[in-house]
Amino acid sequence: MKAVLIVIDSFGIGYLPDADRYGDVGANTAMHICESVEGVELKNLAQLGLGNCAEILGHRLPGISAAARPLASFGVMAERSPGKDTTTGHWELAGVVLDKPFHTFPKGPPSFPEDILEPFSKAIGSGVLGNVSASGTEIIERLGEKHLKTGCPIVYTSADSVFQIAAHESVVPVEKLYAMCVTARTLCDPFQVGRVIARPFTGAPGSFERTDRRKDFSIALPAPTVLDRVAGSGTSTVGVGKIGDIFNEQGIGESFHDKGNRHCLERTRDVLRDKRRGDFFMFVNLVDTDMIYGHRRDPSGYYRALREIDDFLPQLTASLEEGDLFIITADHGCDPTFPGSDHTREHVPLLAFQMARPGRNLGVRASFADAAQTIADFFGVPAIENGNSFL
Repeated sequence: MKAVLIVIDSFGIGYLPDADRYGDVGANTAMHICESVEGVELKNLAQLGLGNCAEILGHRLPGISAAARPLASFGVMAERSPGKDTTTGHWELAGVVLDKPFHTFPKGPPSFPEDILEPFSKAIGSGVLGNVSASGTEIIERLGEKHLKTGCPIVYTSADSVFQIAAHESVVPVEKLYAMCVTARTLCDPFQVGRVIARPFTGAPGSFERTDRRKDFSIALPAPTVLDRVAGSGTSTVGVGKIGDIFNEQGIGESFHDKGNRHCLERTRDVLRDKRRGDFFMFVNLVDTDMIYGHRRDPSGYYRALREIDDFLPQLTASLEEGDLFIITADHGCDPTFPGSDHTREHVPLLAFQMARPGRNLGVRASFADAAQTIADFFGVPAIENGNSFL
C-alpha cells in the first residue's frame, strides 16, 4: 500500500469566505491563470477532475472543462487555521490546525524589533542591512552591492511570518548562513515566527541570482501529525522537496531535499517505481509555481509550471498499483494577477485517485486536515485530532 500527497504550492481555486480579513476577496489563482493565458491545456489534471473542482465553487476554468467521468474523486478544501502561509497550510494538510496565526511583522523600516535584531547582531558579530518587508529578488538588487562592501547580511520579511536572511555565497559561506539562521530561529521562537529562511545568492551587481541552496528553519510543531502516526506504525514515510524543512524532519524517515519541480517529480516517480520498498506514505511539495511565478506575478510562467506537472502526471499514475492512494492539492493561493506579491487566502483543489475506482464528488471540505485523516484511515493508524476522512 502506498499513499502519495502532492502539493502544487499556491495553486488556489477561489477565495475563502473569510478572505475579506486578508484583503483577498476576488482572488482565484487557477481561474485567473486560465483567463490570462491563451490555449490553456492541462489534459491530465482535467481528466482527473480539476474542472469539476472549480464547478463546486460555481467557477469555470477557461480551457479546462469539467469531466463527465472524472478519473479521481474531486472536491475543494477550506483552511480552518488562520493565515495563508506555507507552514500553516502544510501543517493543516498533515492534521495540525492552529488556533491563532503566526506572528507577522510591519513593512518597516524597521520591520524586526530590537529584541530580535540586537542579540542577533551580537551573535553574528555584525550589523544588518534591510530590516524591511520586501521581495527577495528586489532587495538583493537594491542592497546586494552594499552587502558585498560591508559583509552585513540582508534581513527582510514579507506578508508571511518569516525572518529571511540573504547573503552572497562569496561573502557568507552557505554553512555560515545556515548557522546564522539557527541563531535567528532561537530568537524568533518567543515571537511565534513561522519560518527563518536562508536565501543565498551569487553574481555581480545588476545580475545577482538566488541559488538553489535556500533552506527553511520552521518553528517546532505543536502536536503530532499524520506523518508521526504513519511512521509510528512502522510504515515508511518519505518527504520530497521542502517537506523536511517545513516539518523539521519530524515523522519523516527519508527526506529528499530536491530543488525545482522537475527534480521533485522525477524523485517521486523513482520512489514509486522502486519495487524494493514496502508500504509507504510520500509527501511532496512542488514549489516553483509559488516561489518563481506566483510571487513574481507571472501567470504565463505559472501556467508553464502547471503544464510541466500535468505532462509528468502519467509517469506517476502509471507507477501506482491497484489500491494505492494518490492525492493532489495545494497549501494556499498566490494569484499572480491579484494586487501585491503575497499569498492569497483561497480554497484549494482536491483530487484523490485510486486505480479502477470511479471518481465521486467530495464537496467542500471544512479543513485541509481531511487529507491527513484520510491518510490515517488508509493506513489504519490511530485517527488524528482534526479532519474527517473521505476515503
